[in-house]
Amino acid sequence: MIHSENDLGKGLKGKAKEAKPVEARAFEFLIAGIPYRLKTNHDDATVQELVAFINKKMEESLALTKHGSYQNAAVLTALNLAEELILLKRKAHRELEKIEERVLKLSVDIENSRK
Repeated sequence: MIHSENDLGKGLKGKAKEAKPVEARAFEFLIAGIPYRLKTNHDDATVQELVAFINKKMEESLALTKHGSYQNAAVLTALNLAEELILLKRKAHRELEKIEERVLKLSVDIENSRK
C-alpha cells in the first residue's frame, strides 16, 4: 500500500498486524513531471515498476486530451485503470466460478464412483 506522507497513521487503527512488519520508506519520484514523495512498504523495484506504469498510462492519456491538461489526463488515467481492474476482477470471478463448477462435478463423480 502506498500512502501520502500526510496520510500515514490515519485510519490504520484496528488493522491486523503482520507477523513480520515491513517498515514504510519514503520514495521521491515524478509522475508526468510532477514530483511526489510518498511512503510505502514496497521494495525499490516494485515502486519503480508502479511509477513507470503510471507514467506510461499518463503519457497515453495526455496524448488523447485536447489541451494536454494534466488534470484531464489524470482522470482519464484513473478511469482507464479502474476499467482494467473491474474487467480483470470480472474475468477472475468467472474463472473461479468455472473452477468451482469443475470441482463440484469431480466431487460428485468421485462420490458416485464409490457406490
